[in-house]
Amino acid sequence: MADNNLDSLFSRLGRYPDVEAANLQAWDATDRLLLDTAADLLAAGVLLPGSRLAIVGDRYGALTLGALAPGDAVPGGAVNWAAPVRVHQDLITGEHALHHNAGMIGVAGGFEQLPLGAGLLSGAGVVLLQLPKSLAELEEIADAIARHGASDVVLLAGGRVKHMSLGMNAVLERHFSEVQPQRARQKSRILLARGPRPATGAPKFPVTGVNAELGLTVCARGAVFAGTGLDIGTRFLLEFLPQMPMARHAIDLGCGTGILAAMYARGNPGSRVTATDQSAAAVDSARATAEANGLAGQVTVVQDDAMASLPDASADLILLNPPFHVGAAVHAGAGLKLIEAAGRVLAPGGELWTVFNSHLHYQPALQRLIGPTREVGRNPKFTVTASIRKTHKV
Repeated sequence: MADNNLDSLFSRLGRYPDVEAANLQAWDATDRLLLDTAADLLAAGVLLPGSRLAIVGDRYGALTLGALAPGDAVPGGAVNWAAPVRVHQDLITGEHALHHNAGMIGVAGGFEQLPLGAGLLSGAGVVLLQLPKSLAELEEIADAIARHGASDVVLLAGGRVKHMSLGMNAVLERHFSEVQPQRARQKSRILLARGPRPATGAPKFPVTGVNAELGLTVCARGAVFAGTGLDIGTRFLLEFLPQMPMARHAIDLGCGTGILAAMYARGNPGSRVTATDQSAAAVDSARATAEANGLAGQVTVVQDDAMASLPDASADLILLNPPFHVGAAVHAGAGLKLIEAAGRVLAPGGELWTVFNSHLHYQPALQRLIGPTREVGRNPKFTVTASIRKTHKV
């Protein structure tokens, strides 16, 4: 019966406003396994009804809405947890998807969305975690749970077996005295961790490094791609920085740690620069990078979904190193969404400079959605193009 109710719930969930496609769904077997494991541990008395529940990494709301389902419909549902359920989602698209899905299934409230930290985790007795891709992000999350959770907090960390590694166990063991891998089901597995170790010193993140190649201090939260390093796509795009026009308003779209924004701002002190990303960790990192390099007065940092909060025709230059993954799947949809958004936000005559994996063949979309596009550089892996916005209408 519980399986049927979860099937019914999950079948109604969508990814909006994130990329939708036939091979992409709003939940996976790990979401189900986490909810089922919490229900089993409640039934066994390992978890206590009325515990404070925190959820980390809920991509589109499946975990939160499953936990809020009536307890008589879904074992492990709302009757078992102290209200509200606290949720942290790094991506703003995930936050919006949770609200949208809650409205679609008639859930009004019952959850609170919070940053990773004490507000989310203080007094938490149970934490459900969709394991992140990077060990650095897991390190930051595990430290926060051990630092702020209840003394008897139980962490259920789940992931797809093919994406899990023994390094994840090692990270959790640094912060918990007991880490128990559970039996796999449908190619997903849970790591159960309890016995938080006392936190010593200040939190490690954000970490800071000096990039000698650029002469730039880079700050990074655990969830940010490449950490304090310089990813090879961004490095290649930076080679063409001297060729880029001086803009009154330039945007680093998908800014990550804010390296492009900082380098452009430093080379063009008369420009106003906006760094924007859908990731809270990226936005926090980019803001810290700007501050560390004395650029906070020139660089504004905004968490946003594809520049949705920025006005039409408001930028003269956009720099873009688009993602080529949606979650764990290789998919060009995220990049195309950003290119289309650039067409809206660029003023006529404005330019979009893009670096991308050459096999993705973005040129036709750039030509269609932005305007005349020329290749300005290519190496064995990446292509850099410059596109000119001819008209405002997309």
